[in-house]
Amino acid sequence: MISRRIQNVQAPVIPIVGRWTAEHPGTISLGQGVVNFPPPAEVFEAVSRSAMNQRSLDRYGPVAGNEWLLQLISEKLSRENGINASDQDAALVCTAGANMGFVNAVLAIADVDDEIILLSPYYFNHHMAIEMVGCRVVVVPTDAENQPDIDAITDAITDRTRAIVTVSPNNPTGAVYSQQDLKTINALCARSGIYHISDEAYEYFLYDGAEHFSAGSISGAAGHTISLFSLSKAYGMAGWRIGYSVVPNHLLDGIKKVQDTNLICPPIVCQVAAAAALGVGSNWSQQPINELGDVRDAALQTLADLGDRCHISMPRGAFYLFTDLQTTKDDMTLVENLIRQFSVAVLPGSAFGISSGCSLRLSYGALDAQSVIQGVGRLRDGLLKLL
Repeated sequence: MISRRIQNVQAPVIPIVGRWTAEHPGTISLGQGVVNFPPPAEVFEAVSRSAMNQRSLDRYGPVAGNEWLLQLISEKLSRENGINASDQDAALVCTAGANMGFVNAVLAIADVDDEIILLSPYYFNHHMAIEMVGCRVVVVPTDAENQPDIDAITDAITDRTRAIVTVSPNNPTGAVYSQQDLKTINALCARSGIYHISDEAYEYFLYDGAEHFSAGSISGAAGHTISLFSLSKAYGMAGWRIGYSVVPNHLLDGIKKVQDTNLICPPIVCQVAAAAALGVGSNWSQQPINELGDVRDAALQTLADLGDRCHISMPRGAFYLFTDLQTTKDDMTLVENLIRQFSVAVLPGSAFGISSGCSLRLSYGALDAQSVIQGVGRLRDGLLKLL
């Protein structure tokens, strides 16, 4: 029998939508949050060389990652994020993706029935992880433009609160939080004696002059800030499952306990791949990201045909559109009907914590531009009929 704890965790929506999609061949899926471009060629070359040279790919490594990769990550953080991973109050941990970094953090900082604040719409895997470890999710809605409501966040803090989570650029809305808001939230965490978990998996996916800001770069923030990063998006390496976290040094032993129990160590072959990607550098991804900006604009223009029936706050980051629809229909039913009748798959807003109204999230990053535009056209046509 499945434990009550796991039964109470929301079912992951992607496999459900994936099953419906598989039942209808020819469906264009705008559901999953991956990029359509492959990793740099240097990734495969480095892995091949390591295998041919019989480098120790088949042995355990240090729990937090091999030093040669941690050094590259430290240099990247200093150069691009303004984060000093050598700060005596900070520590660096290589993880099997940013999701593992999040689970590591929650297990290290919170006890059963402690509270973690998520901003809605939230990333559903964060919600699932918090509930899975026996903690309580406190959902705080963002404003009409999907930006943090500082007063509402402040009011949500209790003596059981252990962390506030921010995701910027945001999944699922594409919102980019301002430097000022992130500084204010970080300062609020410091005053309240809690942690700021800053998920920055989409740090390079920026449009219209938007700028990314890392809360971990704030002076004095190292002791209460947990910064999560991933190579899945910018380097097209989702399946390699590799990421890294900057954590307060006083949490390192606890996080290493969690990681050693669950993972033992980051897979060595994936660390080799990560080192090669970091060696190529983030400029490699700028062309495909710029192209995604053009796809975003085309998708927005297509959905504009829906007029007042569809509101989308302008997304300046990531590769998602989050639609607020004027209808009384249930979002999950709408998703199923879009697949079965119009051969296009998107995700329901309820999976991201939207409990009222009807909303959908679509990803414009997972497929080539032509397929995305064709899929968005199907979505528009379907919504014109179904709303």
